[in-house]
Amino acid sequence: MSEGFGEPERAGRPVVQVVAAVALFAVVVGALWVQKRFVHQTETGSAPATCTTSHDRLPARYLSGARLCALLNRPDLPALLGTPRERIETADGSGDWITLAGGTRIPAPEATVTLKTYDVKLSAAYDDLPVSETGDVFGGTRRTSVLGHPAVLYSSPTFSIGFDLAGGRARSGPGGTARCVLVSKHGKDDGKGSFEVAIWRQDDVPPDDAALLRVAERVLGTAPGWNEA
Repeated sequence: MSEGFGEPERAGRPVVQVVAAVALFAVVVGALWVQKRFVHQTETGSAPATCTTSHDRLPARYLSGARLCALLNRPDLPALLGTPRERIETADGSGDWITLAGGTRIPAPEATVTLKTYDVKLSAAYDDLPVSETGDVFGGTRRTSVLGHPAVLYSSPTFSIGFDLAGGRARSGPGGTARCVLVSKHGKDDGKGSFEVAIWRQDDVPPDDAALLRVAERVLGTAPGWNEA
């Protein structure tokens, strides 16, 4: 299956052929200039995508999906991930409630951006659990810190969904492994909120912990309430 863009047919008028030729030359030169600018932005990663939001239904006292998307959708993100010639291709955020088994509802805002190599997700948690206790649930965690805040590193499987455009079918199955860092919102592990940053790749190469921590430090250092006691 192939897709392309074509220009509409034009009807010519012999009386204005010279003027039309000059105008066409100007349009072609302008188009080439715009194309060169676009390619340059794509290669240098200097043009992040525009954030889109859906289901942003949380009260104002919680971080919204739009706010998290704005934090994550930064022009230096490709460089932080170690892929400086890439650019952010999509960026979206959402803010909704999730319902636990006992019927308790907790806010769950999150944002995700995609690049050619990496996907990156940022979420905020309001579950009143210390980072150390939450990390114990996942297993295989490693304690660390992000800008002096307690944190844990762990791995999580991803789920892959693909589409066969020619056959009109969807396929799904296990994806790659995501590396995640869960960070206390405050300088002590007091269970009063946390952030999580996760990265995963589009290939079978394991995600880079150094890249994950670079992103976490740069993004969370600008998050609202990050330095609260």
